[in-house]
Amino acid sequence: MKDPGPPPDGGLKAWTQACMGHLVVFNTWGVITSFGVFQAYYTSELGLAPSAVSWIGSVQTLGHFFVGAVSGRALDAGYFYHVFIGGLLIELFGVFMTSLCTQYWQLFLAQGVVTGIGCGMQFCPAVSLVTTYFQKNRILAVAVVVSGSATGGMIYPTIVRQLLPKIGFAWVLRVMGLIMVAIGCLTTALLRPRLPPQKSGPLIDFSAFRESTYSLYCVAMFLGIWGQFYVFYYVGSYGIDVIGVSYSTSVNMLLLMNGLGLFGRVIPAYFADRNFGPLNTIIPFPFIGAILIYCWAAVRTEAALYVFASLYGLLIAGFQGLFPGALSSLTKDMSKAGARMGMCFSFVGVASLTGPPLAGALIQAHGGSYLYAQMWSASALVVSGLVLIAARISSTGWVLVSRI
Repeated sequence: MKDPGPPPDGGLKAWTQACMGHLVVFNTWGVITSFGVFQAYYTSELGLAPSAVSWIGSVQTLGHFFVGAVSGRALDAGYFYHVFIGGLLIELFGVFMTSLCTQYWQLFLAQGVVTGIGCGMQFCPAVSLVTTYFQKNRILAVAVVVSGSATGGMIYPTIVRQLLPKIGFAWVLRVMGLIMVAIGCLTTALLRPRLPPQKSGPLIDFSAFRESTYSLYCVAMFLGIWGQFYVFYYVGSYGIDVIGVSYSTSVNMLLLMNGLGLFGRVIPAYFADRNFGPLNTIIPFPFIGAILIYCWAAVRTEAALYVFASLYGLLIAGFQGLFPGALSSLTKDMSKAGARMGMCFSFVGVASLTGPPLAGALIQAHGGSYLYAQMWSASALVVSGLVLIAARISSTGWVLVSRI
């Protein structure tokens, strides 16, 4: 395969890849951002402890991230289809097996472990592939891709809410699985790797960690992911336990957060490409998220919870949408894009594994009070923002105005 030259940075083929990437994230991260509906259902209907249920979603999220070290390198080495199709089949197996589960350990293995691994085998290669088609518009293109978590986070919870009372848990999962089959066939047919394979090269590019900006960025993302997903998992349970809303209303909260997140991902990315640069643009968002979570502790009415969910869903999405794009901007050699993104995803995966269960343990340890978990989540985001500032300084020095 010959060197294809510089990225097209637009045009039908490039934007088709971005749209297919969006559908991949719809099928993977869309499931993760929908886990709040299962969190509320498992705790209220099955009587499972919140921290125990959180482990299912956290292991699923870990699979999304941690498998990236291997699946990202597979893209660089020319094995995109092997890993991507394998991941799709594994995810489908996990979803359909979840429909048969009746006990906690079965849910943990099927929905947590198997589905998570399958999603991880698709997510990192697809995002990395799209970055190779863009240069000037890369951050916007990646935001279009990751906004699939918002559209998936609207569609899948709606399916659960509408169909669960009518056809039951098992058939809801099977309907979701059939949608994933259709989308998976489309993405497999249209996604196309652009760069020639790099057969040689390490699985982990340790030289990346000698770059202080890259290393600090990974730490900042660890802390940000550690704190932010707690809200998506527990906003529904908070509404049910503290305010007394119905299960249907708790699902509406999640739909609202994910729906507004679609705009919150794309708009900051547009300005990052056009004006400020991705690293500059992402810095305010963890601080904004922290302020909102601190304020969440004072929410005691359904109307106030709707306001919180709206603002948080809209504004924290800027962090989520810019995370992969800003990471890709730290890689100059795009033949290593898959490996370097996968390394960071794997590191961040540990945060996604431990964050929500830690929050659940804090809730249980304090008699069902959400206050301590809220303070911990917000504080983690504050430290994440401070480390992002350090990453910027390590790259530009003490220069106030610099596009990066």
